[in-house]
Amino acid sequence: MNPMIGGQAMLPNRNLLENLAASPEHTVLTAALRDAGLADALKGDGQFTLFAPTNMALSTLPARAMGENKARLARMMGYLVVLGKYDSRALLKAIGEGGGQAKLRTVEGGVLVARMNGPTNVVLMDEKGATADIAIYDVYDKNGVTHVIDRMLEPGVAARQVAAR
Repeated sequence: MNPMIGGQAMLPNRNLLENLAASPEHTVLTAALRDAGLADALKGDGQFTLFAPTNMALSTLPARAMGENKARLARMMGYLVVLGKYDSRALLKAIGEGGGQAKLRTVEGGVLVARMNGPTNVVLMDEKGATADIAIYDVYDKNGVTHVIDRMLEPGVAARQVAAR
């Protein structure tokens, strides 16, 4: 059975975007995903893992980051999505097989690192070294799984800048 978010049922027969839109804790993220052009993909048939920061987590971002620059917004939102279905069991397996950490390639092209923080908690680290805890695990959707995170994670330098070094 799926956990509830903000008192709302998350139904496994809905897609990622439909469940996210039903969550009162993810109104800002839902709008940002739509503005960034990722909504159609998250309604599609692929399998995705979405690391979903709450409205509170997104409130720490400057307003200009969320609205003015569409390319930056698209990068930030794409950094929260990983191809494939990584529920908690798959994350724990990947961390174990990776010698204590799992590197997850995001649709934006960056990498999120998943590690254990204690015996049962997975922590994610972005390319800038910031971390977020998974607050709610395993919200199953018909096209993937969502994990609610307590902080926004952001990509590092653009991929083309890394390649130029």
